Amino acid sequence: MKIIQYCQHVLGIGHLFRSLEICRALSEHDVILVTGGPQVDTGLPEHVREVRLPDLQMNPEFKGLFSSQENSTLEQVKADRQNRLLALFEREKPDIFLVELYPFGRKAFRFELDPVLHALADQRLPACGVVCSVRDILVEKEDQFKHESRVVKTLNGYFDAVLVHADPNLAQLNETFDQFDEIEIPVIYTGYIASKPEPDAAQNIRRQLQIGPEELLIIVSAGGGNVGAPLLEAVVQAFNRLAVSKKCHLKVFSGPFLASGDLSGLKKMAGHNVQIEQFTSEFLSYLAAADLSVSMGGYNTTMNILATGVPALVWPFPQNREQRLRAGRLAKAGVLKVIEGEDLHPDRLAGLMGQMLASRSCLTGKYDLDGAVNTAKWIGAIANAV
Repeated sequence: MKIIQYCQHVLGIGHLFRSLEICRALSEHDVILVTGGPQVDTGLPEHVREVRLPDLQMNPEFKGLFSSQENSTLEQVKADRQNRLLALFEREKPDIFLVELYPFGRKAFRFELDPVLHALADQRLPACGVVCSVRDILVEKEDQFKHESRVVKTLNGYFDAVLVHADPNLAQLNETFDQFDEIEIPVIYTGYIASKPEPDAAQNIRRQLQIGPEELLIIVSAGGGNVGAPLLEAVVQAFNRLAVSKKCHLKVFSGPFLASGDLSGLKKMAGHNVQIEQFTSEFLSYLAAADLSVSMGGYNTTMNILATGVPALVWPFPQNREQRLRAGRLAKAGVLKVIEGEDLHPDRLAGLMGQMLASRSCLTGKYDLDGAVNTAKWIGAIANAV
C-alpha cells in the first residue's frame, strides 16, 4: 500500500515527530512524507521517502505564513507548492492520503490541500482513501462556530475517517469541538502516540554522562524552542540556587528553533554541572534516565513523561487551552505537577524542583500509548473499505 502523509510543522516540531512515529508504524508500506517547514534532522526509516515543499513557516502570533526564500514572494511560493503537491498525486497514485490536523487546523494551507481534495472528489485524480490525523485537544478559534461549520463541511465532503490520537479516558474530541455530532464519517480513537524507552536506556544515558547511582539528573526542555525561553532561563537560574544534598546535573535541550540570542544568554548563565544542547534524537532515553523533568506541556513531551514515568513539572504554553487542559487533567490524576508563570521566579522554582527531587516518586497513568501501531492498523482497514 502506498501512503502520502502530509505534515507541516510551521512553529514547533511536535506535529512532525508525531507523524514520524506513525511513519515508523507503517513499516510494511510505502510512505511518502510531505513536509515544508524548517529543516529538522529526523533520521527517516528506510520505507519513508520525504518530499519537501518550498519552506513556509508561521509567525509566533499565528497570524500568517512567511517564506524564507529571498528571491520569491509568498504568493509565488504558495503557487509552486500547490503545483508540486498536485503533481505528486498524479505521479504516485497513493492508496491513502493521511492529512495531519487539517481541516481542524492548518487553515493557512487550504491553498494547496483543497485543490487535491477537490481533484480526488471529482475523480480528476485516481481514487484513494482520505484520512484526517488529529491530536487529542484542539485549540480555540476566534469564530468557533464558523470554524467548526467549515470543518464539518470539509470532513463530510472529502474525508473517509478521522483518527484521533488520544485515549478517550483522558480526552475526547467532542470536548473541544462542539459540532462533533455533525460529523458523518467514522471518528476513531487510536490511543496516544508515544515511543517506549528501551529497557537499558536509562543505564546507558547515565553511563554516557558519567552520573553515578547516587547523583541526580534533571532534564529541562522546551519542544522546538520557539516559545520556551522563559522556562529555560528560569530553570537554569533555579538550578544555581537548588539546595540538595546529592550531586546534581542539569541537561538543557533548548529546541532547534530557540533564538540565537536566547541560546547565548543561557550558555552565559549556565554554571557548574549544566550542559546545553539544542536537540537530541535520544530525548526519550534522557527522560528515562532523569530524576526530574521540567518542560512545557506539548503533546509529545507529555506522552514521553507518561511513557517513562519520570517525575515532572510542566509549564503549559499560555497562548491557548491545549497544553493547559491536558496538563491539568494529568495533574489531577497525579501524573505530573503544573507550574504557573509566577512559579518561574528562580527561588520559587528551585523550591519546587527540590520538593520533586526529594519525593522521588515515579508518577504513572494507565492510558493507551499504542496510538502509532493502532493508527497503522486502522489505515489498513480504511484502505480496504474505500
